[in-house]
Amino acid sequence: MSAMSQANYSNQIRLAVVTETWPPEVNGVANTIQHLVNGLLRLGRYYIELVRPKQSASDQPLLQEDFEEYLTNAITLPFYKEVKAGSPHFFGLRKRWKQQRPDIIQIVTEGPLGYSAMRAAKSLGIPVFSDFHTNFDQYSQHYHLTYGWRLVNRYLRHLHNSTLCTLVPTTELAQQLQRSGYKNLEILERGINAGLFHPHKRSQQLRHSLGIMDGQLMVTLVSRMAHEKNLDLAFAAYREIQQQVPNARFVLIGDGPDRARLQAQHPDCLFVGMQTGEALAQHYASGDLFLYPSTSETFGNVIIEAMASGLPVVTYDYAAAHKYIQSGKNGITVELHNEGAFIDAAVSLATQSQQRHAMGIKARATTQQLSWDNVVLHLDHITQQLLAKVHHEETAPA
Repeated sequence: MSAMSQANYSNQIRLAVVTETWPPEVNGVANTIQHLVNGLLRLGRYYIELVRPKQSASDQPLLQEDFEEYLTNAITLPFYKEVKAGSPHFFGLRKRWKQQRPDIIQIVTEGPLGYSAMRAAKSLGIPVFSDFHTNFDQYSQHYHLTYGWRLVNRYLRHLHNSTLCTLVPTTELAQQLQRSGYKNLEILERGINAGLFHPHKRSQQLRHSLGIMDGQLMVTLVSRMAHEKNLDLAFAAYREIQQQVPNARFVLIGDGPDRARLQAQHPDCLFVGMQTGEALAQHYASGDLFLYPSTSETFGNVIIEAMASGLPVVTYDYAAAHKYIQSGKNGITVELHNEGAFIDAAVSLATQSQQRHAMGIKARATTQQLSWDNVVLHLDHITQQLLAKVHHEETAPA
């Protein structure tokens, strides 16, 4: 690390974080950015301004010694009414940042608020970096916007290439984006709360409350219930499992626009809704086999949460699974979009309790290397390097 970077540690860094999702909203992006913000605050050298949309009419901004919120209006996506984005806020942010200038700005999400924040930062000469969290081109194809996905990809590439660097969670994704023309990519991995997600959270009481008896196979899935999550494949795999293990039960944790349809089509399956904290950890650990058929992840936090909970995971070989699952040892991955292989792998593990148990132990061991504290320190290092680079360019002789 450079001398300039080290010197900056003695000064408080004013970081503006722009995100269109934040807890209590439940999704991987909100979970990730909350861990990063809280971790940076614990370092004691950051003042964070969180820019986000209002989540309700009564939503009020939080103000603390080293943290403040700036709330903007929200808009609803026309093809996904359950998801809200921030409305464009170029002039408001420009005025605010002109009066109280951040040292650096992080654009977490690429919606209208994120784009206008990028433009406001550039107009004021404030350094800005970005995160790549969501495969919007995949979403556009799932929501019958096939002809628009090239425009979406062009928009995303323009936004991210307008920043100093873009943070991505895996080398695989970085290589994919580089092939699409993205520049200045940095790897920032994900962490796991291995104390919360733990095999010891397994609860026979919870299983019994769901009508699942000792020794009965509990197949689980944690997901937002939306079309892009490819959940019909999970049900197809479960129906094949039933042919071999007739008393198996399928427990689905989560909510979303597709829940009503799925619940109507599969009334014998257990839909327990959104779970958080200890309740979520217990639902993970109380299962025996985790199915995750999504094809639209940039990472897939639920995969490492399931692994930390001691569950063998059946999923596609990309994103978090590609990085952390050694197929046949601590879970099973199959070629992306190979639905037959996904179903076969699910049935195979469902019928082999000893193999499931052995894989679950190894899956838990794999996640022991993951730590949010290490991820936060890496983000701090990246931020320091960007500030040092900007300072060097500003002070270098013409």
